[in-house]
Amino acid sequence: MDRKHNQSIVHFAKDLRNGMTKEERHLWYDFLRDYPVKFIRQKVMGKYIADFYSPRAKLIIEIDGSQHYTEEGLQKDELRTEILEGYDLTVIRITNRQIENNFQSVCLYIDSFVKEAIKHS
Repeated sequence: MDRKHNQSIVHFAKDLRNGMTKEERHLWYDFLRDYPVKFIRQKVMGKYIADFYSPRAKLIIEIDGSQHYTEEGLQKDELRTEILEGYDLTVIRITNRQIENNFQSVCLYIDSFVKEAIKHS
């Protein structure tokens, strides 16, 4: 599958970087920004924009708010995940509530996943 940089949505990615949700900001500024393995915010992947992407770990982290839990949202997320995983990437989904209520556990989960992915690459 081709995951070329989609120039037509780059401006949306920039807008998303500038307008991150409080949960995205918390995860970025308090964990991922200084994490030893590089993460990129709002990375264009084909026709999608991934919340956070680590090329080395082949990992996409999606932060899900309440709109993701409608029937339509769940269907869109399922298709999106299927397409992104077709690029030989892993997609993990973390809810806003998990970031708000269990931030340390979220960080440990991501750290564990990244270390395991790198070990097997």
